[in-house]
Amino acid sequence: MISATLLKIMSPCFKPSVEGDSSGRAGDANGRVDGLLWYKDSGRHVNGDFSMAVVQANNLLEDQSQLESGPMSSFESGPQGTFVGIYDGHGGPEASRFVNEHLFKHIKTIHGAEFTSENQGVSADVISKAFLATEEEFLSLVKKQWLVKPLLASVGSCCLVGIICSGMLYIANAGDSRVVLGKLEKAVKQVKAIQLSVEHNASYESVREELHLLHPDDPQIVILKHKVWRVKGLIQISRSIGDAYLKRAEFNREPLLSKFRLSEPFHKPILKAEPTVLVQKLFPEDKFLIFASDGLWEHLSNQEAVDIVHSCPRNGIAKRLIKTALREAAKKREMRYSDLKKIDRGVRRHFHDDITVIVLFLDSHLVSRSFWRGPLISVKAGS
Repeated sequence: MISATLLKIMSPCFKPSVEGDSSGRAGDANGRVDGLLWYKDSGRHVNGDFSMAVVQANNLLEDQSQLESGPMSSFESGPQGTFVGIYDGHGGPEASRFVNEHLFKHIKTIHGAEFTSENQGVSADVISKAFLATEEEFLSLVKKQWLVKPLLASVGSCCLVGIICSGMLYIANAGDSRVVLGKLEKAVKQVKAIQLSVEHNASYESVREELHLLHPDDPQIVILKHKVWRVKGLIQISRSIGDAYLKRAEFNREPLLSKFRLSEPFHKPILKAEPTVLVQKLFPEDKFLIFASDGLWEHLSNQEAVDIVHSCPRNGIAKRLIKTALREAAKKREMRYSDLKKIDRGVRRHFHDDITVIVLFLDSHLVSRSFWRGPLISVKAGS
């Protein structure tokens, strides 16, 4: 079980409270704050170095993230590994906070999955069941608070998870956050960007086709509204944890606000919580992973982000990615980055989204090693 440093950044004021021993580098043990930007320039995980950063645009920070590194299962002889989670909330911070507190616990303790001796408990099936268990718990919470807090039914979160364990990489995604691998192409001596996550956003034709196949009797399952494709004209993503009003018909009624209620009843969930899971072996050519919410990818391409990470120092690289994205956001509005920084949260949402970035560097000699001599680490930002 993970039991070490816990760093919590309390929204909306970014006031950190720390439990356990610090695990970062000198002067950067607990993360730092620069206006609406929180960052941890560097730290060590089981498989190399990492860098984290979060910038706030909304009045309440909806983006949540976590990094856990150490024993990866609840078994006494569990393997060593690293867990990364990016939880991009919408409608409010409640769902992303809930996922931040519960999803990894389920991955460590889920029962009834097909365990294998090679990974000692980690598998695509375990991860998927953990997503669904977290979903069921959150929907139960929505039901319990239905009469006193009906708007909780309209709150949801995209969930992107990465696990490195026993030389294997597991990527699970529900929503439109993204992870990109920086892979060294020896023949051309360049680091190539390879997107590993499958995104569930109605802007993709493949997602619209999937929705039509799942709902053949509903010609209005996706609607083009103000030049943006939306599921039922309401939401862009097709998978999430939460969004109970589009999963259970019992919440498609008063006292939920009319703008969230569908005029026609539905008989099966419109959105799904099941993640798309990728499992692959890590190789020495795999140099780093960039995990980020969609706020980053709105302004940077996969290759642009990879080029920045490859060409710049590791220390503070997550913060550098966010600042580059913010400069692009300012440029699109024909303003200076220095002026964008002066805009208060809430108003900032009109210029850019909350952005969360975690960069994991992969040191091949550590990835292949079967034990970890360093401290256990648990870092949570935005919780």
